[in-house]
Amino acid sequence: MKGVFPYNCKTMKNIRQPQTYIPAVFALITLVAYGLLLPFTGFYWDDWPFVWSARFLGAGDFIPSFAPYRPFLGPIFYFTTSLVPPEPLYWQIFALVIRFLLGVSAWWMFRQIWQDRPRLALTAALFMLVFPGYSQHWVAFTHINQELIPFIFYLLSFGFTFKALRTGNSAHTIIALLLQLCGIFPTEYFFGMEGLRFLFLFFFFQGDLIQRLTKTLKIWLPYLLIWILNAAWLIYYYKFGEYASYTITAAQSLTAFSFLQIALDAVWKAGFYIWIQILPLTFAALSAPTSLLTLGLAAVSFVFLALFLKRVAPAPESASAPAVALIVSGILGILLGRLPSLAAGLPLTLQSSYDRFMISMMIGGSLFLLGLIELFFKQNRIKTYVVALLIALGIGQQFFNANIFRRDWENQRNIYWQMTWRMPALEPNTILLTHQMPIDYETDASFTAPINWTYAPDYTRANLPYLMLYTEKRIGGSTLPALEPNIPITFNYRTVSFYGNTSQMVVIYMPKGGCLRVLDPSQGDAETYSRLPAVLTHAIPLSNPSRILADSPTAATPMFFSEPAHDWCYYFTKAELAQQRGDYEKVVTLGNEAVSLGYQPADPNEWLVFIKAYALTGDLQTAESISTAVLAEDARVRRGVCVAWRQVQERISAENKSQIESRLLKFDCAP
Repeated sequence: MKGVFPYNCKTMKNIRQPQTYIPAVFALITLVAYGLLLPFTGFYWDDWPFVWSARFLGAGDFIPSFAPYRPFLGPIFYFTTSLVPPEPLYWQIFALVIRFLLGVSAWWMFRQIWQDRPRLALTAALFMLVFPGYSQHWVAFTHINQELIPFIFYLLSFGFTFKALRTGNSAHTIIALLLQLCGIFPTEYFFGMEGLRFLFLFFFFQGDLIQRLTKTLKIWLPYLLIWILNAAWLIYYYKFGEYASYTITAAQSLTAFSFLQIALDAVWKAGFYIWIQILPLTFAALSAPTSLLTLGLAAVSFVFLALFLKRVAPAPESASAPAVALIVSGILGILLGRLPSLAAGLPLTLQSSYDRFMISMMIGGSLFLLGLIELFFKQNRIKTYVVALLIALGIGQQFFNANIFRRDWENQRNIYWQMTWRMPALEPNTILLTHQMPIDYETDASFTAPINWTYAPDYTRANLPYLMLYTEKRIGGSTLPALEPNIPITFNYRTVSFYGNTSQMVVIYMPKGGCLRVLDPSQGDAETYSRLPAVLTHAIPLSNPSRILADSPTAATPMFFSEPAHDWCYYFTKAELAQQRGDYEKVVTLGNEAVSLGYQPADPNEWLVFIKAYALTGDLQTAESISTAVLAEDARVRRGVCVAWRQVQERISAENKSQIESRLLKFDCAP
């Protein structure tokens, strides 16, 4: 039986080799897809703990810090962080280089497998270069080390396997085995991908079924042994070792029906939907600048790619492309790539941090799509246009993703500057507690690193000075067992630890679209914000704003972020700080300046600090006018307005209390 991916030495001499300028095109596509917004992106998610560790603990700290998680990742982090400084621009540039190398490595790998089909090899590599299901490129510090570098090792290992077959050089086999070790042991992401090597070998050989299977097993045996060794290691480390991350949970509740659903979902998403998902994403807000720019970039890319592909591969391949083999390999590749995340019980959701699991399905998804194209489009010209369109949509998708991370970086800048405007310095061993920050890619552990960087810029190895916790995730757990005074809090952060207690907390809150604020029990905030989640409002009595050093001679400055324009949130946070000092004249000055510049709050509750200040400085008329306007805008603010006026009543002289009583009646504030 003739092999599906046949190799014939005689015909190989007549195959036109791909032009030498193809790597330059890979570089251009990489730049357009991932680099246009590069100066406006930064660090995200797990980047922050890693980059903080690199900056303050040194590259050598990654070896012990990864021992309880993925011990073979430590050397990769050590190597890259020894080369690249902990600056966001450098890591985003490095991410472009790594992405380019990934695409070129995939191209080289496919050329070793399909030397008589250069067009097919090029197309598959271009699909992998822009693979739109993987949106996490800009979480560069984390994913370069955790996934992309091991993935490149694995691609090169596949390529050297087939180079060894063609040359008969055992050194190439040794290189392939070493690269397999470097690809499979650092992370469990690629555990299932080894099955693809078996499929590639099986479809490569010629002969009947038994002959091909025998040849495949003979070549695959040393790789299989390494795969078994890795499986034994994972079983030991998960079950008996120090592993302190995900646990294997899926097998405990998986049924045949649920597995079928998961399998179909993975094939649908990784093999097809990701290539067109940019259309519903942009059409949902077609007039938005991001949508127009994305579709425009995709259109320009399509024209360029169509011309390029017609020039580089204008003629049909020497043999018909194996559509069925590609589809079968693609489906199995997708399912094998889904196994690690499925074993951990994790979902495969697009446009979220969970789509990082798509990287192990990247080869399978690209093969599946190739197979569909080869099956349904027979004319080479039509095939070229379809391929160009899909790659162009992939470029558009990645530009769309880049803009999401650009906005996230801008949101981070606003958060950290509002934090330092409101809290210029903090007592050591302070916990910042909130329910959740209005941002997509950062958790409380993510925030902990830049908060320490901001408030302890001269930190040397010692106990961690500051910690952020989310009540959404931590309450009732081992970290934050209850919202009661003087409960000890211990939190391990890489190789250092935070020690504090629940009486050393500052409770903060930042609504989506609003400004950061410190919740203060002495200001009646437990009543004002009683509609917030109970796990946050129950913490307000524990909030201790005295841990904020309001009169510190040196104010903290966020790292990496230039100071934004002084909009409403600048005046609000500075007004809250002045209120903490008891300087209500300063609050009034800030309010007058903000209004004179035309600034208005998005959250009506942000008027409360000014209502109180105007009233306490004797300007009851302005305080009343603001209160009336705020209640007309949103009656739900009545509770906060009433709290503000009652606090004014408590603080003014006895002869003026009757004036406050009339306002309380006017605003329907029950005693």
